[in-house]
Amino acid sequence: MALLQVALDLINAERAVTIAREAVAGGADWLEAGTPLIKSEGIGIVRQLKTLGKKVVADMKTMDVGAVEAEIAAKAGADVICVLGLASDETLKEAIKSAHVYGAAVMVDLIGVGSSDIVGRAIGAEKMGADYVCVHVAVDEQMKGAEPFAMVKEVAEKCGLPVAAAGGINSETAHIAVENGASIVIVGGAIIKAEDVEGAARTIKEAMEKGKAIKTELFKKYRGEEIKKAFLKVSTCNICDAMHNRGAMRDISPLKKGYHMAGRAITVKTMDGDWAKVVEAIDEAGEGDIIVVEAGEGRRAVWGELATWSSIMKGIGGVVIDGAVRDIHEIIRSDLPVYAKKIVPEAGEPRGYGEIGCEIMCGSQTVRTGDWIVGDDTGVVVIPREEAQEIANRALNVHERENRIREEIKRGSSLGKVLELKKWEKVK
Repeated sequence: MALLQVALDLINAERAVTIAREAVAGGADWLEAGTPLIKSEGIGIVRQLKTLGKKVVADMKTMDVGAVEAEIAAKAGADVICVLGLASDETLKEAIKSAHVYGAAVMVDLIGVGSSDIVGRAIGAEKMGADYVCVHVAVDEQMKGAEPFAMVKEVAEKCGLPVAAAGGINSETAHIAVENGASIVIVGGAIIKAEDVEGAARTIKEAMEKGKAIKTELFKKYRGEEIKKAFLKVSTCNICDAMHNRGAMRDISPLKKGYHMAGRAITVKTMDGDWAKVVEAIDEAGEGDIIVVEAGEGRRAVWGELATWSSIMKGIGGVVIDGAVRDIHEIIRSDLPVYAKKIVPEAGEPRGYGEIGCEIMCGSQTVRTGDWIVGDDTGVVVIPREEAQEIANRALNVHERENRIREEIKRGSSLGKVLELKKWEKVK
């Protein structure tokens, strides 16, 4: 039966131990002191986790001085010590010898090893005396849709060591890891970010044991046609956090509260008050597209009631105008998401200057046709089309982390305590 290893990739010892205790109650077999946790709290965190009565993995990610780091982890009580497969043979051999002297095992983490080399490196680790190998897709690669399962199968078929699988695994995919030969299924976010950690661990364990997918709406990675669904699960605030505060449009506000839109941009550049190209864009846009307009100073409106109704009939997903709109009472009644910089009563004239589909500036942000636009009560953000999949998944990660923090606050903690703000104040 495959084992469930919970990766405690946190930076706070108290939170890590609490979450670990809940995970054990849900059926976790091994507990992993994640690399961020060891770096933040020191190797002593391994001793704390050992009190929970489960095998503890120290994810040292050793790249050099293998003997020293293995000794440190083993003396702290680690049962399994992770060494990078990218390390030199000498480092691996020294780590393995040292770990075995102190009664610990070594797991060689193949993260970053190229697909053409990974099987050979796993076989090499076996010959050097390693105890386990781990096929590990990095978090940054997960955000772009990478998965470990095909490589797990190849390594498991050709290497005699037990294989661990890691990389964005949840209750829908844990059984796939087992089916492809994983002896150890490593799960991080799908458990440690859950509001109910015990329940999440139990569900994943059930999926592994019964060999079936158990549906989840969280802790999954989206790609392709699913990107819109992902963006509608998160807020513009989540997206800005995921983009390191890029993408937020300035001085653009919703005409009413309650909007949540996501779609690809069709751009329009026009002069102040010239609404011809803006209206023509309605006919060129596809269903669900967001019309995004750069319209000058906004002294005269380029959008109103009739353009709104035309958009509704076409299935347009929303409108964002760096300029002016009018007929607000009718637009609000229509329920089409409309965002604008200004509201005025005067209309301009359809002169036909401007262009559809060109690069524009809207709310001080560059927007191209095909970029993703997301809007809610807080505002509007633009996501470059080539980054959309990654940003959607990173925004979901932000959303899920906040869900867990909120749960801890509701249990009696506070934001300052959960984040240990005083501890992380910059040293002056």
